[in-house]
Amino acid sequence: MTRLVCYRCGETAAFPERKRCECGEPLWFDTDGAAAGFAWPDGDAPGRTGGPWRYADLLPVERRDGVGAGAGDTPLVRAAGLDDDAGCRLWLKDESQNPTGSFKDRGSAVGVAWAAANDRPWVGTVSHGNMAISTAAHAAGTDADCVVLVPDDISAERLAAIAQYDPRILRVSGDYGRLYYDALDADVPVEFVNSDTPLRVAGQKTTALEICAAFAAGAGDPDRTAPDAIVLPTSSGGHASASWKALRELEAAGLLDADSLPRLCLVQAAACDPIAEAYREGREEVTAVDAGETVAYSIANADPPSGTRALAAVRATGGAVVSVPDEEILDAQSTLAAEAGFCAEVASATTLAGIRRLSAAGELAADDAVVAVLTGTGFRELDADGETPEAVDLGTLPERLRALAE
Repeated sequence: MTRLVCYRCGETAAFPERKRCECGEPLWFDTDGAAAGFAWPDGDAPGRTGGPWRYADLLPVERRDGVGAGAGDTPLVRAAGLDDDAGCRLWLKDESQNPTGSFKDRGSAVGVAWAAANDRPWVGTVSHGNMAISTAAHAAGTDADCVVLVPDDISAERLAAIAQYDPRILRVSGDYGRLYYDALDADVPVEFVNSDTPLRVAGQKTTALEICAAFAAGAGDPDRTAPDAIVLPTSSGGHASASWKALRELEAAGLLDADSLPRLCLVQAAACDPIAEAYREGREEVTAVDAGETVAYSIANADPPSGTRALAAVRATGGAVVSVPDEEILDAQSTLAAEAGFCAEVASATTLAGIRRLSAAGELAADDAVVAVLTGTGFRELDADGETPEAVDLGTLPERLRALAE
């Protein structure tokens, strides 16, 4: 699999020489031939032992040992206790169960495996969050060295989380938003696996493949071969694009048809919502916005490189894009933990906040089967500012327990 294609204009290019089309849009792997003959795997086979590798026929590289072998195969959990809150029948796809705690491991597993298999001495990424952690972790233990480009004002906590995997970290001053493009254009021996590059999209599409496989096997709703909607938090548009790529491949394989195709619904923080703004205004192109401060800082991308492709995914599947304010995001995060037992990062909690709004607007119905993708763990974000419980003397413990029971 070495040919790339543009979803919009159909132009092709060779990989890895190009990552973006001359029309300005991102490229992805041309899998039309492979998709036409694809069927749900019956069981394990060499190179297909689980996770993203179960779908090796649709990937540009075979499985390699290491942390990447543990990516994917994350649980799809029915959250019936949240149905009334969500306004639909809710499932949670818990991506925090990936090796470094986020869905980024899917793209990193494929990207680093490709770099190692093709004798690339360096693999890199532009990130100061989950993607940086994931890329560095997956490069550790391979023959490829890793370089991570971070902004010069990165916090000490984030720097430590990345540095534990011993990558080469470069703090870069200037316009960090431009660094995505500058890194791809640089004539250096580094395979950059940025947010929406072809290798990362190839790995990240397996989130949607796993969701649809679970429903096809009856593990979701036995009355449906696929969910009615898949809801994702959205930043660069890479994960949304990858999910659309998965649905296109399943449709080409005859495993989904127009009547069973899930709607892709995207959620952004209200303070930084360029894709949602374009959707509200009925535009086909996503343009940059002036970003404000938001608690969901990891998805606050004011100029998403795959924003227009993500918007096209929404239009093609009959989905929607919604933005939610910080107070609703934090309330959703609290609800996921206290009512369902999931510690989701703030950005992940936008899914539940968005689903509430989509249901209230009539975009989702009470009997719809909806999957909210929880893209990462919230344990890295916890601090010690919570309320301290009252201290109880050991001698009075029996009486206090009886009082609680009463």
